[in-house]
Amino acid sequence: MTVEKKTSYGNITVSEEAIASLTGEIVAECYGVVGMASRKLLKDGLAVILRKENYAKGVVVSRSAAGLVIDVYIIVMFGVRISEVVSETQKKVKYVLEKTLGEEVAAVNIYVQGVEGIE
Repeated sequence: MTVEKKTSYGNITVSEEAIASLTGEIVAECYGVVGMASRKLLKDGLAVILRKENYAKGVVVSRSAAGLVIDVYIIVMFGVRISEVVSETQKKVKYVLEKTLGEEVAAVNIYVQGVEGIE
């Protein structure tokens, strides 16, 4: 699944991997988010924080009739209101992706894989 645009200068194609990496960068900057988690939990049900180069493993990009659908897997900070962190993260991801890609984002689904304290 890619995003394709046609301009007077030629065609622009943005890969799913690039969209996922961009989404990971956006989410990592959000308040209350400790980091990105893999969409697959480990055997013991534990989530592992992904490094910057692996952010795409915590994001699933798909397309619906209404636009892009983004699924994001995160770990949140202990002591913050999870609903507020999720809501603000959804708003920021939707805004930045629509502005950057020029493509409608139909949904940003956030899956909280764990809660972790800052040491």
